[in-house]
Amino acid sequence: MRIDLHAHSTVSDGTEGPADLMRAAAAAGLDVVALTDHDATAGWASATQEARNLSLVLVPGMEVSCRTDTGISVHVLSYLHDPEHPGLLAEIGRSRNARLTRAERMVEKLAADYPISWAHVLEHVAEGATIGRPHIADTLVALKVVGTRSEAFASILSARSPYWVSHYAPHPADAVALVREAGGVPVFAHPVASSRGRIVDSTVTGEMIDAGLLGLEIHHRDNPPEGRAELERIAARNNLLVTGSSDYHGTGKPNRLGENLTSPEMFARLEEMATGSSVIR
Repeated sequence: MRIDLHAHSTVSDGTEGPADLMRAAAAAGLDVVALTDHDATAGWASATQEARNLSLVLVPGMEVSCRTDTGISVHVLSYLHDPEHPGLLAEIGRSRNARLTRAERMVEKLAADYPISWAHVLEHVAEGATIGRPHIADTLVALKVVGTRSEAFASILSARSPYWVSHYAPHPADAVALVREAGGVPVFAHPVASSRGRIVDSTVTGEMIDAGLLGLEIHHRDNPPEGRAELERIAARNNLLVTGSSDYHGTGKPNRLGENLTSPEMFARLEEMATGSSVIR
């Protein structure tokens, strides 16, 4: 079985709708794919319908955006949680609202130096999507300010940029606890992806494990080899799941579906751990 447990649609910052993403997953030879849009589950319904049409196994999920007390960005993948859980819904709603306000403020700052407006950004946002920096990046590409989304993130939209604006996000340990309360399986996404910015130390990872973390996304292109080895040791010591995935965003990133995979054994364990919702077959 070819199992990819991290992919995004236009509901967050991917470039393909949920149904189109399912078709892309099937075309890539996947047997199982997880839909993990940022702080959103709005794509689950249409993805479910198309996955069933394709006889593709769908893992409904979400990627929760978090921030440590020292301002380090952390992402927690939530698999098979209850999408109507009040506590988790309230927290991701707060994050989505904060991200919207932050995006508006960043565009205001950018407009002082570049020919960009909020109206331009909205042209690149799918209906119901969580608005964020990727949509600003796509706008900058369309305006020919930068060549690619990745270039925008590395320069104009980076945390080192004068246009940067911070925003609210829950502490990763709190997010892990909420996912568990919602019956989901929390997995630390790309934990040592140093190319994305600062990474957390063992203290934060320990806090996440104490809060109920159940897995580490180790096989990911942004985790360097030496970091993966340490993550394997942490997973073994704490009996955590080891997952692999593409973190696919369509044309938004170079990541390709199926470039990293999760073993059938780990997937079976993940499914057994969940009580909030079910795998779609």
